[in-house]
Amino acid sequence: MSNYAGPLYETSYVVSDEVLAELDTWLAEVLEAARQHPGIESARYFEAGTDSAGHVIRTCQYQARDDNTLDQLIDGLFSSLDAEAAVRFGASVVVYSRTLRPDEINELPTDESSTCLNCGTRLRGQYCGSCGQRSRTRLISIWQLLQEAFGDLLELDSRLWRTVIPLLTRPGQLTKDYLEGRRARYMPPFRTYLVLSVMFFVVAFFDPHKDLSLFFEPEPEPTAEEIAETEAAAEAAAAEQKRREEAARKKIEALKAAKKLPDDAEDDFNVMIGDNGISTSNGGLFDNCEDASIQADEDVPEWVQKRFSDERMKQICERNKARGNENFADAILDNVPVALIVLLPLMALVLKLLYPLSRRYFVEHLLFFVHFHAFFFLILMLQIIFARIVSWLSLAGTISTIIIVATSFYIPVYLYKAMRRVYAQGHMVTIVKYLMLLVAYVTGAFLTMLGVLLVALMSA
Repeated sequence: MSNYAGPLYETSYVVSDEVLAELDTWLAEVLEAARQHPGIESARYFEAGTDSAGHVIRTCQYQARDDNTLDQLIDGLFSSLDAEAAVRFGASVVVYSRTLRPDEINELPTDESSTCLNCGTRLRGQYCGSCGQRSRTRLISIWQLLQEAFGDLLELDSRLWRTVIPLLTRPGQLTKDYLEGRRARYMPPFRTYLVLSVMFFVVAFFDPHKDLSLFFEPEPEPTAEEIAETEAAAEAAAAEQKRREEAARKKIEALKAAKKLPDDAEDDFNVMIGDNGISTSNGGLFDNCEDASIQADEDVPEWVQKRFSDERMKQICERNKARGNENFADAILDNVPVALIVLLPLMALVLKLLYPLSRRYFVEHLLFFVHFHAFFFLILMLQIIFARIVSWLSLAGTISTIIIVATSFYIPVYLYKAMRRVYAQGHMVTIVKYLMLLVAYVTGAFLTMLGVLLVALMSA
């Protein structure tokens, strides 16, 4: 162990020859007085060679009792000595000062490295002063590994919780703090966005019985009575369908007689009879691939016509028909996160246009929407969790609906309050820009979701 008492304060004087003798006399008096100071353990001065111009350098070192004492000395005694030297010697003496602390490299535990294994910086303690990695090189236990994996979730004072709470309850506060330099207490914005988005999609779309079916017992084989009931229900449904089709034909004939439908209507349409009358459709989304085409007029660019030719549209239709509606829906969901990321810079550009005099960079507007989307994922995730808890506990559905509706109304209110806090403009101006932003947001969301649909169709 080192027996070093405290930090050193070092002052170097680059002195001209004509005042060297006077400086030596003054330094001797200064050190004699410094040794009598209760906060200084020892003091000395010596010649430290010459600089490139040949000027002599005198160096004084004062060993302080501890760091707190050193801070007091810097503000008091040492500042007054620097001022006195400036008055006494003027430009003939140049003063440089620095603080020296002990190298505790030999005081590290034996299982820790003397240099950081991550960046190579010499260590002065248990943690690297450059990258922050701990010097210990071995994982001691499974518990330590779990702590490193889930520490932010399990520690109540971690940056995760210090980020989530203001993100949920104080609109715009995270963005405002980040722009004003208060950042270390919170998770980085994009990390917050990614963590909450992944958690949302896991909560919303992960079905353990479907995705982890291997770990669940298979459904028991139906009994003879259940099979009979299923067959009876199927026969009843078929009879009902036949009755409805017969009623549909009669209504179609009546409409043809009244000239309200063309004579070939039954050949061209699948007719569905509901409680509200007759409706027509072309069947399923990918049922009739022979007619899959895009009617291109003269205004459509040639490159679009080449990429969406009738032959290619038929091939796309056949591929989507083969993979089924469920897989098509999964393909859409897979592309939604990418669409939301694409939406971020688009909305940041809208904010840039709405606040041209704010002197904010584009990335600062982008930061605003990164935090807003992170909040959006968080509130939706909490709604889903709450609805499932209510369902599991068989509580009153009315209360659940009221709370979910109330939290849904909180989302647009949150956006308005965040704009007020970050951009600090009046209510009327903010309301106008808020409405313009909403229109742009709905339009951007529609276009990006349309892009998701096209990508899902073309990627089959």
